[in-house]
Formats: sequence, structure tokens, C-alpha cells
Amino acid sequence: MTAADAILLPIHLLDLAAQHVPIQAELEAAARGALAAGQFIQGPEVATFAQELSQYLGGPHVVPCANGTDALQLALMSLNLPAGTEVLVPAFTYVATLEAAAVLGLVPVPVDVLPDTFTLDPAAAAAAITARTGALVAVHLFGQCADLEALRRLADERGVALIEDNAQAIGATFQTSRGETWVAGTVGEVGTTSFFPSKNLGGFGDGGALFTQDAGRAAYLQQLANHGQTRKYHHQHVGLNSRLDTLQAALLRVKLPHLPAWTAARQRVAARYDELLSGISGLQTPHRDPRSTHVFHQYTVTVADEPGHRNALQQQLAAQGVPSQVYYPLPNHLQPAYEHLGYRLGQFPVAERLSRTVLSLPLHPTLTAAQVEYVADAVRKFVDV
Repeated sequence: MTAADAILLPIHLLDLAAQHVPIQAELEAAARGALAAGQFIQGPEVATFAQELSQYLGGPHVVPCANGTDALQLALMSLNLPAGTEVLVPAFTYVATLEAAAVLGLVPVPVDVLPDTFTLDPAAAAAAITARTGALVAVHLFGQCADLEALRRLADERGVALIEDNAQAIGATFQTSRGETWVAGTVGEVGTTSFFPSKNLGGFGDGGALFTQDAGRAAYLQQLANHGQTRKYHHQHVGLNSRLDTLQAALLRVKLPHLPAWTAARQRVAARYDELLSGISGLQTPHRDPRSTHVFHQYTVTVADEPGHRNALQQQLAAQGVPSQVYYPLPNHLQPAYEHLGYRLGQFPVAERLSRTVLSLPLHPTLTAAQVEYVADAVRKFVDV
């Protein structure tokens, strides 16, 4: 590493501190206001944030909740599916997507994903639907939409609900064959998101929200998230204690207006990575579905499927001061917690291959052009050896 290189370091996978510097005064003022008001649960900031987020997403009903996993669980609870009902989920995704079904006594059914976008394969989902299927969950992975048009059509034709896990793609849109623009998270019966700090719109702790076009379902979700209450101390439903803290809502209100600019910055970083990393043998840059915008929660490449290759690349990058992360190193059907489902190695070959070959590089709105070039050069040095 040269002296010039050292000036570019440290490089972070995600740099929230740098991202918050320009809005630090706004954040501190919002926190002081929430503290002074003293309404820490269900304070007015929560409802205002829900209204503002609804406007950003084009008008769906927004129901804030405590975290993204609760959002998934509440979405499924709102369907009132009987125990034992099957819920189709991608075989390649974060475990929360399966977990939300499992804790409700529903049966998560993994389905393989597409090899380019890493999202739910509509043909595989169609083949997996049975008379016991009640819902399918589309995960908009790494920042772009799953095939919403095909999955919406499939759900309608087969009489199952469509749930969107939009924790990684807030603000992404999908262009249909009819020229309509659909906003990720607003197409299914329920969409969900997370405000985990690392998300594109991240809070300062846990938080989440649900989206729906159905006013009745929104009211039901609001009740489910607040102990099943229809009014104070009157509990019509079995619910959860899953409320977004007022302080988190106040801070998220400060960040939401900056989300479009941060998304554009992420897209610029990704475009530069594409230029610098294209044409490298054995390395595939992220595929862009032309129907979907990509908000780049992660910039995830795939490497050659050779024993030890990805680990060696990670080690080489680390030696050059470049962090990287594997999302996800073990597909969920092979996780010990889900052994009881009876799946085996080899049943979902695309998901299994991705778990061996994906690698996410640093990407955040404050990553400089010089740092992007440094990261890309470190990757090229390894691959070109």
C-alpha cells in the first residue's frame, strides 16, 4: 500500500457517521423535541412520519411497527391463515422471511431464485404452489424489485396472497408491460420494510413499517401491532407489542427528505463500480432488471464457484483495507433451525451456488470516487493474478 493509498483509508462497508454529519444539527433538534414532548410511545411524530412516508411511496396506508421482522409477522397475521398453511419464500434471503411464518405455526416453503437478480423465480413459485399454500413472499433483494408483474399475476390466478419484503429496496419502482409504474412494497396485499440502521432509510435502533392499499387492512394491522386493541384496554384480537418509538419516528422524519439524494449517490457509486469491474473473467457485476430501478442497498458481485476462491478474495481485500460481506453464506433450507422441514443439499441449486459465490463490496452515499477506484483496483489485482 502506497502513501497515496493510505490517504483513502479507512474505507467502510457502510459509513453512517459520515452520512449523518450534514444533518447532525437537524437530528439533534428532533431528538431534543421528542425528549421535551415526553410522549415516547405513540407520540404525534409517529403518525406524521407515517403520513410523510406514505406520500413518498405514492399514497399507500403506512402502519409503523417495532422492526422489520415484526412487520413480516404482522403481515402474515393479517391474512388469518390457519396453522399449517404453506408460505412460499425465497431460498436465498435473510432468515427473518422464514422466521415470521414459522413462529406463527405456518410452514415456510423455500423456492429457488433467479440466477441474475437473486429474487424469487416465478416459474419455480408456480410449481411449488399447492392446495395448502396461502401466501408467497417476494423479497426485493439488495435494492431492486422481484418480478412483481409475474408474481402478482401468479398470486391472483392461484388465489394466494402476495406479501412484499421491501426491507432492502425502499423507493424502488417496477415498470409493467402495460406501462404502469409500481412502487416496491405497495403491490402486494401487504408490503413490509425495516428501519434497521444499515438500511437505505435507517433509524437509530430497530424500527419497521407495513404498507397496504386497503384501508380496512391498515386499521387491522394497526390494531394487531398494538396488542390487538380496538380502543384502549379493549382487545378484539390477539396481537403484538410492536410500536415504532416516537424518538425513532422523529429521527426518521429528518432522514426521509434526504433519501432521494442518498439513493442517487448510491446509484452513482454502483455505476462507477460497473465501469471499473466490467469485463473481468470470473466476476459478475450486479444484473439490472430493465423493468426495475435499483436503489443499491448492496453492491453484490458473484465470483467463480471454486473452492476457497471467495474466501481468498475477501482476505486479499481485507489486507488492502477493503471490507466486504457475504449476504448470505448458508441458504435457509440448510440452517439447523429449519432442519425439520426436511430439505437437503442440492434441492435449490441457484440459492446454494449464490451462497458460495456472492460478495458485497463497500457502498454508501459518502463513498468517494477515489475510494471506489481503490476498491475496484483491489478486486482487479486479485482476479488478474
